[in-house]
Amino acid sequence: MSDRTIRWGMIGCGDVAEVKSGPAFYKAENSELVAVMRRNGALAEDFARRHGVGRWHDNAEAIIQASDIDAVYIATTTDSHHDYTLRCAAAGKAVYVEKPMGMSHAQCLAMVAACERAGVPLWVGFYRRALPRFLQLRDILQSGVIGEVRAVVSRQNQKPPTPEQLQGHFVAWRTDAARSGGGFFFEAIGHTFDIFDFLFGPIAQVQGIASNQAGLWKSEDMVTASYRFASGVLGSGAWCFAADRDEEYHDIIGSLGRIRFSVYKPVPMVLTVGDKVEEIPVADPPHVHQPLVQTIVDELNGQGRCPSTGDSGARTGWVLDEILKDFRRD
Repeated sequence: MSDRTIRWGMIGCGDVAEVKSGPAFYKAENSELVAVMRRNGALAEDFARRHGVGRWHDNAEAIIQASDIDAVYIATTTDSHHDYTLRCAAAGKAVYVEKPMGMSHAQCLAMVAACERAGVPLWVGFYRRALPRFLQLRDILQSGVIGEVRAVVSRQNQKPPTPEQLQGHFVAWRTDAARSGGGFFFEAIGHTFDIFDFLFGPIAQVQGIASNQAGLWKSEDMVTASYRFASGVLGSGAWCFAADRDEEYHDIIGSLGRIRFSVYKPVPMVLTVGDKVEEIPVADPPHVHQPLVQTIVDELNGQGRCPSTGDSGARTGWVLDEILKDFRRD
């Protein structure tokens, strides 16, 4: 074990890196953000200046081949994750790639294989696995207070973007399957299935129906699915991205009680056992990637393991592919 400083390079420094992830790499213990890259050099320079990063580039190779960088965070759109991961692996760099891990399960498997061949670790940005509220949720389930878990039921509705938002960068790439791999479901709901994998283990069987009902973009806007975890827990969900209101909740149903929680908002969990209802508030940290980044840094220093691996990320990639496969064929 050691306490050496892990030197990071970042490929892509857009919206997600501004608060959620970027500061984690220079605020985590024994971690330093050495250089950032964005194809728009002026924006890369601006990010570097504001975050106190010593170097910026407009070419990814400058990050990938740098001798003073140990690990690379890939924070670009999904269509480039596979290519950048393979290039980093070939250069002997450890990789932390954003979600969705790849455009397909096949890409995920190729990324895992490339990193295994190169002897470098691969982690995926499903950062909720290290957030305090999900660790607390896991502890509640393991305590047995709700008994044996029988099922998990998800409901997520979201009002569609305005015409102006549809044209903006934040929304436009997320509904363009050529860049994101699908629509809002594929781009975002991996977080839900990944945290289910964390809580209940791998999904062994899944069936889904997806459609485009509103016609505001070409990718899916309505999805339903049912699934069975290898542990025996059953699950079902419905996700609508052209609904009348915004709401999102998940009910874990046990033999003695139940828990309602949100994957995406740090609202209190609601624990119900008999007639007793308890709200359990657990706040998120300012930079939500930081706890997971810390586990990566610690692992590279021989202390523990990061819970979000290429293997677990690929499992979530398989679930998403299975749910959307009929829609994509159509």
